[in-house]
Amino acid sequence: MTKPLNVLFITADQWRGDCLSALDHPVVKTPNLDALAQDGMMFTRHYATAVPCAPSRASLHTGLYLQNHRACTNGTPLDARHTNWALEAEKVGYDRVLIGYTDTANDPRELQDDSPWLRTYEGPLPGIRPIAMMGTWPGPWADYLKDKGYPLPDDLRQTFGLRDEGPDYEHGRATPKPLVYPADDNDTAYQVDRCMEYMHAAEDPFIMHLSLLRPHPPWVASEPYASMYDPESLPGYIRAATPEEEGAIHPWLEHQLEHRHYLAPDNDKKQRRMKAVYYGLMTEVDHQIGRLIAFLKESDQYENTLIIFTSDHGEQMGDHWLIGKTGYFDGSYHIPLIIRDPRANDTRGTRIDAFTENVDIMPTLLSSIGAPVPPHCDGRSLVPALESGSVPRDWRTEAHWEFDFRDPADDKAEQRLGITLHQCTMNVIRSEKYKYVHFTNLPPLFFDLEKDQQELVNRATDPDYLPLVLEFAQKMLSWRMAHDEATLTHVTLTDDGPVERASQR
Repeated sequence: MTKPLNVLFITADQWRGDCLSALDHPVVKTPNLDALAQDGMMFTRHYATAVPCAPSRASLHTGLYLQNHRACTNGTPLDARHTNWALEAEKVGYDRVLIGYTDTANDPRELQDDSPWLRTYEGPLPGIRPIAMMGTWPGPWADYLKDKGYPLPDDLRQTFGLRDEGPDYEHGRATPKPLVYPADDNDTAYQVDRCMEYMHAAEDPFIMHLSLLRPHPPWVASEPYASMYDPESLPGYIRAATPEEEGAIHPWLEHQLEHRHYLAPDNDKKQRRMKAVYYGLMTEVDHQIGRLIAFLKESDQYENTLIIFTSDHGEQMGDHWLIGKTGYFDGSYHIPLIIRDPRANDTRGTRIDAFTENVDIMPTLLSSIGAPVPPHCDGRSLVPALESGSVPRDWRTEAHWEFDFRDPADDKAEQRLGITLHQCTMNVIRSEKYKYVHFTNLPPLFFDLEKDQQELVNRATDPDYLPLVLEFAQKMLSWRMAHDEATLTHVTLTDDGPVERASQR
């Protein structure tokens, strides 16, 4: 009897898709992920379909576009009627466990009035079993540090960024200040240790969702990763000469650059320090993934474990004078995807350059373990690509994403842009050559990516580009129409009872 396939599903928060040495990044080193890609498959044009964390993860876990799951922001509840990979995997006997977080704002209609999950968007995904849950609050990691005698801040949320005393790099220190906790005991190492403990003892087939915080802020790393990359030797930024010149491209961008939460530091040494530590955290995560893979091989689990490595979104890191994840930029939406299927011997080392999206992960995971994929899922399984080395002929030719910048607690965007709460949205369609950005009630953007890779020249009103603008606006409308909510639209009631006929989107 064939042994059921286990799954190790890893997300590393806020990891840009270009930051892999296998993709010839000029600085960051990721030897273990490079090796995993060589032993599996790398998807080079993989995109998140929403940002920030909660909307993107809702798409990742449900296989639905934001227009359907409607968890628009960090804090918007995920409607309990939506299924996800954990609920579906439970039906076929899998243990679904979580180390880390899923950033799920649970449906308040399903909770008691005194539930602690009513006060946070960092609840657990329905159907998953947390065994070491860590989000903003370090929880079990803080207990671990306390037991080992390490100092803890009064506000435990500061544990992730507790640094050495004294000035930082931008104030004269030779290298960025490190985290006070050594690499063997920091949050990433702690999570990986707990992951290996579980996999060592597991008896039932499992899906282990290891959701790592890093390289998400705070940009503070343990040594040797804090000083691994020289801040003065890093590549420059993709942006206009000044924030004002950048903001002149579009009213939304001008507004975003007025937001201190998103505006990059005007201190170049500080920005370089942040970038150097960001890269260092990536190399640390890579090292810990190397530990996991070595463990799987030593414990004879490697050839029975599907490994998925990806992220929820990217990071601007100074590009377009922004930090964080926002808007329509590739830096925020292009993310890594590496899948190693132990059964796919004929396609090892293959790179897929077709556009893939994070909604494809849920159907890929389910079809890999023999579970039915819900017919209303917006994504498509990548198993055919894993088996054959190429995507089907009718595969998508563009990536799509949505950004909802509403804030029910703050109407600054509405006042600044003259729009309503429900008009704080944009949709993006990106092909190999062009990118079209449609706002609900603001002027569109159109970029010629062959001539303007930096996305600094809006061609939406250029007469030479108007036919293309119309073409992409029509593509956008067709995409939205083809992916309307479809839970029951493939079902009809007849004299003989319900008839179902699922169809490709």
